[in-house]
Amino acid sequence: MLLVAGCSGSDSAGSGDASASAPSSSSGKSSAPSVAPAKYKSLPNPCQAFSKGTIKKMLPKVKDASGDRGTSSDNAAHGTCSWTSSDENGVDGTQFRWLDIGYQRYDSDPGVGSGEQRATDFYSKQVSEAKDTKGAKKLSAVKTSGTGDEATAITYDVKKEGNDFKNTTVVARDSNIVVTINYNGAGLAGADAPKGADLLKQVQAAAKEAVASATKPKG
Repeated sequence: MLLVAGCSGSDSAGSGDASASAPSSSSGKSSAPSVAPAKYKSLPNPCQAFSKGTIKKMLPKVKDASGDRGTSSDNAAHGTCSWTSSDENGVDGTQFRWLDIGYQRYDSDPGVGSGEQRATDFYSKQVSEAKDTKGAKKLSAVKTSGTGDEATAITYDVKKEGNDFKNTTVVARDSNIVVTINYNGAGLAGADAPKGADLLKQVQAAAKEAVASATKPKG
């Protein structure tokens, strides 16, 4: 990205009265194109994106309800958090759940585009990456209404270390913010596999919370 504003070069030397009397024909050409300002200026703590009730429902035996926050060089632009749950039931096996969230916010930049357009591009990229998950089977993508300006839920099955995992990824965008949520579960050591429809319903509801957390008016 290169912005050129007021590059005078050798013309500035000895301009004198000539510059004062010359018509200002270049004033409109040298300025960068204007873009609409970004709607949202900050992000919430990603580990506080969901209510305590949602965490308890999605992760019955959560290891740490406060979540594990990822590092970020700019918390106003990017933030992540993850949780795990392992419900051990002896001979009946173990129910495993994983949940993570990622926030991405874009500022408007005349050299690149508006914050909303940049977020729209990233949203499309996230949806495409989820659809291209290696080893994914029974993949399906559905629009999720009432979640920001646009949202898509991608569901699929994948085998990891001999276990069948049900996965759901929801990508949502509200203006210049994109929220990506991954939720997966498996029945380990002989436990029944979770129902994909149940996981989808839970993560779609959680996505609404996450978007609301990022877009609610700041006090």
